[in-house]
Order: sequence, then structure tokens, then C-alpha cells
Amino acid sequence: MSTRLALSLAGASLWHRRRVLALVCLTLTLSVTLLLGIQYLRTEVKESFTSTVSDTDLIIGARSGQLNLLLYTVFHLGDPTNNIRWSTFQELEADERIDWLIPISLGDSYRGSRVIGTNDNFLERFQYGRGRSLQLAQGRWFDNVFDVVLGANVADKFDHAVGDSIVLSHGGGRTSFSNHDNTPFHITGILESTGTPVDQAVYISLSGMEAMHVGWESGVAIPGRTLTPKEAEQRDFTPSAITAAFAGLERKILTFQVQRELNENTSEPLSAILPGVALSELWRLMRQFERALIGITGFVVVISLLGLAAVLLTLQAQRSHEIAVLRAIGASPRLVGLLYVIEPSSWPLSPVSWRC
Repeated sequence: MSTRLALSLAGASLWHRRRVLALVCLTLTLSVTLLLGIQYLRTEVKESFTSTVSDTDLIIGARSGQLNLLLYTVFHLGDPTNNIRWSTFQELEADERIDWLIPISLGDSYRGSRVIGTNDNFLERFQYGRGRSLQLAQGRWFDNVFDVVLGANVADKFDHAVGDSIVLSHGGGRTSFSNHDNTPFHITGILESTGTPVDQAVYISLSGMEAMHVGWESGVAIPGRTLTPKEAEQRDFTPSAITAAFAGLERKILTFQVQRELNENTSEPLSAILPGVALSELWRLMRQFERALIGITGFVVVISLLGLAAVLLTLQAQRSHEIAVLRAIGASPRLVGLLYVIEPSSWPLSPVSWRC
């Protein structure tokens, strides 16, 4: 039998069993895609974790565990245990070993997104990935008391643009019944997307954070004591405390020395952590989740292969009688292999031609 005829028979076989073969191919494709997708997701998540903040030598906050400090300063998860005094921050600024500081003040939100009070150093000094700096996609960084800059995801989610006004809420929850209605903020800029928690936050000045809380006590605005935007712009607001600070050192070799001194500070209980070490510990805690994903994916692949084996065994059982008849009338093993999965209606040859 010619090779051309053999290929023709094989093609006819595939066509007659196209539905079963399509389902088998689909199952295998989905299982392999899931396996590769989980592997890609695992790699991307790890890369995202490690590249959330870079070139920051220390994160300084109130005394707490390093994971808690990392989560509420970098990932905007959880709440700070306490604040650090503004005088302490000024002492850090005066330390010649510290090249730059980024103050962080938390406590408010905008429709579930964390509001961060900071200064110009956040735009100039904060880096992510492999030393990438923040960039503005639209507008400018805040200059006035009631200016606000949005992260990329916040702007997209709520369809905001430069020039819009927004009202911030008191507290860090997703739902708040205490809003700063008397002090609306005006959007002056929108940050470019970074793929980090920076995209999920709203940024205002430290003065703006202080101004909108004038006249508030225990989370409630006292009528007649809050400020209007016009009144606030005529005053100078110096914070009494901030939540934390990112620090960059002039000489990297002094990092451990500065960290030890801050952790042993007697004037105020502080915690200074190394972001890289804290990120590694956080990823180690998430490794069980990573293993669970890989295990589930492997289980799906095994189930798909078992399904494929079941289909093949079913086909073999259905054709075993036909194979026995073919062999009895003298068909060669090679021809039986070619005709193994061919429907009887597609056999174009006479029994005489089945012998090789």
C-alpha cells in the first residue's frame, strides 16, 4: 500500500473522529495553559513583591513588627500601631548619615483607596522596580493645601481627570460615614501606572492632611470649628506627628549601624526595617500558597491525562473485535495500525488489498 494512500486513510480517520480529538486537544491545551499560567503568575507575583520599593534603605515607624510596618507603609494594608513625633522626624533630617527622607502620614481614605500625606520627596525620591522613578501621566504634583494627586488605578476606576474635585473620608475603611465635606480637594495630577500599590493610593500634602482635620475630635467634625478652604490657605500647618518615613542613606555601609541606633532609641520607641529583608520574609510566609497553586495545577494536568487515557482505552475496546477480524483475514500489523481508528464506512479497500 502506498504512503499516499496510508496518509489518506489516516486523514480520514482523524476527520471521522474529529469531535473526540477536538475535546482531547482542548482538555490538554487547557491543562497545559493552566500549568504555564500558574507558573507565570507565581513568577510575576514574586517579581511584583520584590520590585514594589527599591533603593530605599530603611523604613522607619513606630515600634512594631517588621511585617506590619512593611504592610501599612508599602502595601497600604492594615493600620499603624502608633505615630512618630514630628520632632523625631526633624532629628532624622538633621542626621548627616541620612541623605533623604520621605514622610508618610496615614489615616484617611477615598472610596476605599488609602490617602497618603507626604511631600515633594515622594515624587523625587521614591523608586520601584529596578530604580524606576515615579512619573506624572497628567498635570503636576500638588502645590497648594487642597491639591491632590491620584494613582493611575484610582483615576481609571472612578473616571477622574485633572481639574475634578473630590471629597476625602475620615478613616481608612472602604465605607465611611464621616466625610471632609468642608474641604474638597482639587485633582492637579495623575501618576503613571507602576503596577505597584502606588497606583491604588491618593496623595496629598502634609499641610492638607492637617488642614482637613482641624475641628475634628474622635473622628467627628465639631460644628463651627472646621476650616473652609479659604481660611486654611491663610494658615501654616506643621504636623505634630507622622506615621512613618522612607529613608535613603548617604553611605550604604552605614545602614545596619543606623538601623540598630534607631531600634535602640530611648527618646521614642521606633522600628527601622530593611525593606528587602521584610519582603523576603513576607514571600516566605506566602510560599505555602504558592505550593498549593502548583499542587492544584499538577492535579488538573494528571486528571486531564487520565481522561485522555480513558478515551483511548474506550476506543481500543470498541475496535478490538474489528482488529481480530482484520488479523484473521491476513491484514498486516502495519495496515492494522493505519486502520486502527478508521470508521468501517471509510474503508476504501477490498479485503484482497489488505495484505502487504
